[in-house]
Order: sequence, then C-alpha cells, then structure tokens
Amino acid sequence: MAPRTFGRYGTHFGITSLADGISRQVEAASDSFSATFLEPSLRLGITGMARAGKTVFITSLVANLLNRARMTGLAAQAEGRILATYLQPQPDDTLPRFEYEDHLAALTGPNPHWPDSTRSISELRLSFRVRPTGLLGGVTGPRTFHLDIVDYPGEWLLDLGLMEKSYAEWSADTLARMEGRAYAQTFLDAVRAARDIDSFDEPAAQELARIYTAYLGEARTHGISDVTPGRFLLPGDLAGSPVLTFAPLPPEEKPTRKGLWREMERRYEAYKARVVKPFFTEHFARIDRQVVLVDALSAIHAGPEAVDDLGRGMEAILQAFRPGRNAWLTQFLFGKRVEKILFAATKADHLHHSQHPRLTAVLDALLAKAVSRADFAGASTSSMSIAALRTTVEETLTHEGRQLDCVRGRLADGREAAFYPGELPEDPSRITRGFQAGDKWLDGDYRIMNFQPAPLMLKPGEGPPHIRLDRAAQFLLGDRL
Repeated sequence: MAPRTFGRYGTHFGITSLADGISRQVEAASDSFSATFLEPSLRLGITGMARAGKTVFITSLVANLLNRARMTGLAAQAEGRILATYLQPQPDDTLPRFEYEDHLAALTGPNPHWPDSTRSISELRLSFRVRPTGLLGGVTGPRTFHLDIVDYPGEWLLDLGLMEKSYAEWSADTLARMEGRAYAQTFLDAVRAARDIDSFDEPAAQELARIYTAYLGEARTHGISDVTPGRFLLPGDLAGSPVLTFAPLPPEEKPTRKGLWREMERRYEAYKARVVKPFFTEHFARIDRQVVLVDALSAIHAGPEAVDDLGRGMEAILQAFRPGRNAWLTQFLFGKRVEKILFAATKADHLHHSQHPRLTAVLDALLAKAVSRADFAGASTSSMSIAALRTTVEETLTHEGRQLDCVRGRLADGREAAFYPGELPEDPSRITRGFQAGDKWLDGDYRIMNFQPAPLMLKPGEGPPHIRLDRAAQFLLGDRL
C-alpha cells in the first residue's frame, strides 16, 4: 500500500516513508471527513518557472475573487451564488503567509511596480460563502468553502524527478545537456580538471558548486527551465551547507571511498533525502489541484533549444503529479491525488488578442507531446493563454501602408510605447518541432517589451484587469462552488 501512497516515488523512501504514508492516510481520511460533512476545502498549488508570474497570478486571482466584477466567466459569480468572500488565517501554522496585501499595494499603488518574485513556499486561505444550486440550496442554506492557495517555486517541482535518478545518472544527463552551450564552458573545464581526485577537499567542492550555480543562473537567463537542483538558485537558509555543495561529475569506474566523486554522490543523496523528500511528503503530496504557469513567449523568443527544454520540463511536471479523482474512499486508502492541472501561458497581453489562439495552440502541442511521453493518466488537464494583470491596450497602426495589430504599454522609464510583436505561425509544429536559424516569428521590438504595471482607477467591486483569469478560476474551482 505504501508505494501507491507515494505514487512514483514510494519505493525509494524506505521504512520511514511507510510510516509517513500511514500518517498521511490518516490525515487524508480526517480531511475527507471534514470536507464531506463540515466545511469543504480545496488545496490549490501554484507554480511555474522563474519570471512566469506566480506572485502576480496569485495576487490578482485573490483580488478578483474578493472583488468579482471582472469574473463573469466564473459560473457561481454569474449566477449570483457567491454571497461573500474573505481572507482567513491559513491552516498551516508553520508556513509563511503569502504577502497578499504588500503585493497588491505594489501592483495598484500610486507608483505601480512588479512585486518581488517567489523564493520559498507560502500559503493563503480564501473563504467563500456560497448558495448551493437547485433544491439543495433551499434545504441547507448557504455553505462555506475554503480555498487554500500554496505558492512554491517551479524549480522545486522539477527536483522531484531527482528521486528516481542516481548521482551518476543525474550527472550524465546534466553534463550531456551542457555540451554545445558556450556559457557552460567554464564549468565543463572545471569538471575535466576534477576527474579522478582521490582525496576530498572542501574548498575544491565549494568552488565546483559555485561555478555550477553560476552556470544554472546563466542557463535560466537563456530560457532554460531545467535548472536542478532547484535550491541552488533559491538556497534560503541552506546557503553554504554541504547539502547544497555538490555538482555533477562524469562517472568513474572505481571511485575511491574518500575521493571527490564519492563525497559529491553522498551530498546528492542527502539533498534528495533531506530537501526533496520533505517537500514532497509535507506539501506537494497534499495538493488537490494545480496551476503551472508557463512563460512560453520567452521560450519561443529564446529559440529551439529553450522550446525543447520547455517541453521536457512539462513532461517532468506531469510525471511528478499523482493524477486521479479525489473520491473519499480513494483518499482514505491511498492519499490525495491531483484532480486537475491547468497549464497557463502567461503574458498574453504582450500579444494582440488575435494571436492568443495561436499561443494556446503552441502550449497545447507541447502539452500533447509531454503527455504522450509521460506515464500520466487520470487527471483533467487544460491549457489557455492568460494575463493575470493586463498591462497593455490594443491598437491598430499603419506602417508603410500595412495595418499592424499592436499593443501599447508603459516601459520601465515611465514612457508609453506601442509595439508590433509579429505573428505566431498558424502551424504550432513550426515551433514545437524545431525551426531553422533565421526562421523568426518575432522581430526586434519584442526584445524590449518589458511592460510595467499601469496606474489603475478601479471602481468599487472591481479587481485588477486581466485576460481569462475568470476562465482559469472556473476550470479550477467551478465545480466546487
């Protein structure tokens, strides 16, 4: 039973994990009883890679659920069944609270700016007072439903894939992907010099870890999303600890017991046991539904390698989830399973609305490819193009006798400017299956489309302007409201 509780990773956790699994089964049974007979709740995970817009998504989602005039695509709101929404203390006392008020002030204040990005896990509880549909509403009256939003870095999610890889396998995969990347050359040179070192030296290990971390930062700036181990770029209070002081090394036939390779292997295994596994058991395994934010535009602009890496990242994400429906008996026997996963292409406001279906088609193609490769079945998935906070307006300009669909927004220096970002191809396979050098769909203007939040004049009852945030909420929460 324990392996099924832990999904794909259960067989790696040992006897201690069996006890953890039993404990979670009891917790799941208790939660299921409360959800069925008392006040139901839903745990929604929000993640995405760097600069995908997790903080803005959560802030705007909560603001628009508190003030719902712009949420007409949410059926319960359109039908007038949501009587009230309000923030409450979160159920997990050991997790930091998502700083909603500070982030909202940053986005909507007199000098609007982007809030700080996600660097750790946090949580927020939003409660709804809802009138049920049909005859049940007349019998039972209004009920309370709790939405627990959990924010965590996407790099942590990709770390779950390490649980099935040995140090030698992870090293080989990582080093193979580095080949041909100019910005990886410094680390590759350092790795070659570190071969067959038969006595461990801490300063040498720290230097390798430092150079590898610098490579991960460069990879991320080039649009690469597979930057494991995830805590290297977001170390928190683990900075400088041995569990974050290792790097991939080429396999050695007979590594010495006290050599560099063996110590790197030991620290890699410690990272899995003491960092990755606690995240899985304490947080990830409790999620009911999930949002994965995807900065597809940046990946497409970065080129074929970044797009291919994004596809691999989506495959890894699907492999990490334990799909299936959350029937009460299933929860009691096997723990919670993710029911729905939304993949959302962010920054849709950087394109004219006529291009949104093409952006979604690219995401659909990448998702279909990932699903076909992943050992995945059971959960409902959806994809859409969104902007959690709309920063642009659309206008059509004439240039050299041609009508261009443009977007206008505020730049970092305060000036307003209109841009024509080009057109996505009608056939998404031109992007998802690779394209030749010089085969561009975006012109140079896109490189400086770094729009800032615009000053807002919100009417009473209005949340921040968005694109399809109400449709995203309907997919994720509609059946529970």
